[in-house]
Amino acid sequence: MTGHGPVPDIRVAIADDQAVVRMGLRALLEREPGMECVGEAVDGAAALALVRRTRPDVLLLDIRMPGMDGLAALRAMAEDPELRGTRIVVVTTFAVDEYVFAALQAGASGFVLKDSAPDELVNAVRVVAAGEALLSPAITRKVIGLFARHGTEPVEGIATLTPRERELAAWVATGRSNEEIAKELVISPDTVRTHVSRAMVKLRARDRAQLVVFAMRAGLTLPPA
Repeated sequence: MTGHGPVPDIRVAIADDQAVVRMGLRALLEREPGMECVGEAVDGAAALALVRRTRPDVLLLDIRMPGMDGLAALRAMAEDPELRGTRIVVVTTFAVDEYVFAALQAGASGFVLKDSAPDELVNAVRVVAAGEALLSPAITRKVIGLFARHGTEPVEGIATLTPRERELAAWVATGRSNEEIAKELVISPDTVRTHVSRAMVKLRARDRAQLVVFAMRAGLTLPPA
C-alpha cells in the first residue's frame, strides 16, 4: 500500500485489581505490532478516569473489582456520549454468569477468559477495535439461555425489520461471523453485511454486540431448518 501512511496503533487501556494480571496484559500488548497500552487502572472509578483522560480504542475490563466494579464503570461509560468510541472487552475468570449477562446488556462488545491463549486476547482486541462483537458460540448459547430466563420484551424498531433482516439478526445472535453466516445460507458475505448493517441502523444498535442484545431481547429465532 502506498500513499496512506502507517496504520495507527490500536490504543488499549487495562482495568484489573490484580497487579500480576495487569502486568501480563501490558507485556502482551506491548510486544504486539500495532498496539499501544495507554494506561492501567485498579478499579472502576480509576478505569472511568483513565478512559476519559486517554480515550483508548479498547478497554480490557475486569468485572469483579473493589469499590466501583467493572459493571458500574461500564454503565457509566455507556451513559456518556463522549466515551462511546471506546469498545469494551470484559476479561473474566468466569465463562458465563449473570455478570456477563449484565455486562452485555450494559454495552460490552466482547468477552475473553483470563486464561485464554495470548493469541486469543490479541485477536479480541483487534476484532472489537474493528467494530465487531466477540461472542463465541459457546458463550452466546449460554447467554441466550440467560436472556430466555429473563423473558422477551419490546424492542424499539424491531417491527421495521424486513423478514430477511430479522433472520440475519437472529443469525448474528448465534455468535457467528458474517462469513460463517454466508456459508450457512449460501449467500455472499457482502449480502450478509448489508442486511446486518441495515438492521443495526433501524434498531440504532451501537455495534454488533448491541444488535445481539436486541435480537435476544426481542426473541428473534432462526427459521426451522
